[in-house]
Amino acid sequence: MYKIETIDGGVCAAEGFYADGVSAGLKADGAKDVAFIYSDTRCEIASVFTTNKMTAAPIRHFRRYGMFESNFILINAKNANAMTGDAGIDDIDEVLATASARFETIYNPIMSSTGVIGVPLPKEKIKVGIRKFNLRVTNSNAAAKAIMTTDRFEKQTAVRVTLEDGSSFHIGAIAKGAGMINPAMATMLCFITTDAAADAGVLQDTLNDVVTRTFNAISVDGDTSTNDTVLLLCNKKSGMYHETAFKEALEQVMLYLAKLMTQDGEGATKLVTYDITGALNDAEAEIAAKALSNSLLMKTALFGEDPNWGRVASTIGASGVTCNESALRIAFDDVCVYDRGVIYFDASMEARASEVMRRSAFTIACDLGLGTGHFKAYGCDLGYEYIKINADYRT
Repeated sequence: MYKIETIDGGVCAAEGFYADGVSAGLKADGAKDVAFIYSDTRCEIASVFTTNKMTAAPIRHFRRYGMFESNFILINAKNANAMTGDAGIDDIDEVLATASARFETIYNPIMSSTGVIGVPLPKEKIKVGIRKFNLRVTNSNAAAKAIMTTDRFEKQTAVRVTLEDGSSFHIGAIAKGAGMINPAMATMLCFITTDAAADAGVLQDTLNDVVTRTFNAISVDGDTSTNDTVLLLCNKKSGMYHETAFKEALEQVMLYLAKLMTQDGEGATKLVTYDITGALNDAEAEIAAKALSNSLLMKTALFGEDPNWGRVASTIGASGVTCNESALRIAFDDVCVYDRGVIYFDASMEARASEVMRRSAFTIACDLGLGTGHFKAYGCDLGYEYIKINADYRT
């Protein structure tokens, strides 16, 4: 037996971790724009990165040096350091050398970036930020704010896992993401810390598994960025570990942050769960769920609060999965509008479905009626504000 409970502290909740965010002049009005995460002992690292072939310099830098151990991450907003060639990697080396010279206790520092693509890294400003760091500060909230771009709010969480004998370990995280979000990683950064005594191989396998049902199951606009990164840092300071409990707690942390990103989608007003059951297998359920979360027609129907169940059926059919209308069931929360060839969408039922669509969060459940395949994807609506934000993004 074990207990998982949400606690305060964010990325600093695990023993031995520190974080802060400062202003280096990258954002206007003195807003925080450079952050660090630091462990007072070395950490084993697990990672997942974007599937975009135009991979940004921070990811190429990480892979070039094979960073499987580290205790320091530097993160900047406003500049992605993407499409900057080898010069972008050289700039990272220069910036991290500054950090290493200032703080002798950091080991194998890592850099992560988010922001505008195709602009050289403002390394001198970032160096100014580094000079403001104090590695003994535990301010997860400031770090979470510093890494925001078009985010409307900061994203952080933490949990304590208490085992049957009373011992415990912790997992904490911060993240950013609101646009360029697609279920192949999103335009997102997520940094997870834990003091659990997990081995490196277990960390990587667990992260790979959990990301499928969390960050790879969300969509805002169907675009995949150049910088998407999830880093899991483990310093083992608790000395405790429980495989099942760790995986469940990690999934709770990551799913919470994934849903926050979808909820915070640029201009979004609704968080929608697409719950596909009854597919021939899990793979087909995933295809159907992601087709719905990515569909522009579905997103605009959500924005208009229109329970257009025909778009749901059409999108599933177009996804290529095995399906037929005589086996399909569609419901908006508990309001069934179509069931295995029978249309229940009269005026009364439409009014009830419309009421569901006015909620800030709800589920569109689709039973394909053919097997045991199951997958949940998460999406949001698409409205005028998304166009405004992205039309003005560089200005």
